[in-house]
Amino acid sequence: MQLVGIRDLKNRLTHYLETAKKGDAIIITDRGVPVAILHNLDQIEENAGPEERLAFLAKQGFLTLPRKEQTFPPVERAGVKGEAVSETIIRERR
Repeated sequence: MQLVGIRDLKNRLTHYLETAKKGDAIIITDRGVPVAILHNLDQIEENAGPEERLAFLAKQGFLTLPRKEQTFPPVERAGVKGEAVSETIIRERR
C-alpha cells in the first residue's frame, strides 16, 4: 500500500492508475491526513455505494455504463377520442 499526496496524485495520475490496476491500493492524503483509498475494481467493500457496485459489475462485463448523460426530447401527448380513461376504468370495475 502506498501513501500519496493530492498534488503528487494529480501530477502522476496515470502512474497511480496503472499501479491500482495491478492490484496495489493507494492511500491518498491531504497534508498528511488520509482522505481516500484508490484501488482496482476486482474487489469492493460490503458497504460500497451503488456507483461502486455498478462500476464493479461493468468491470466484470455484466453491464455497460452510459458514456454521457442523455437528454430526451419532450414527449408529445397522444390525442385520444372518447371518454376519459379513468371513466372507462371505473365503468369496467362495476
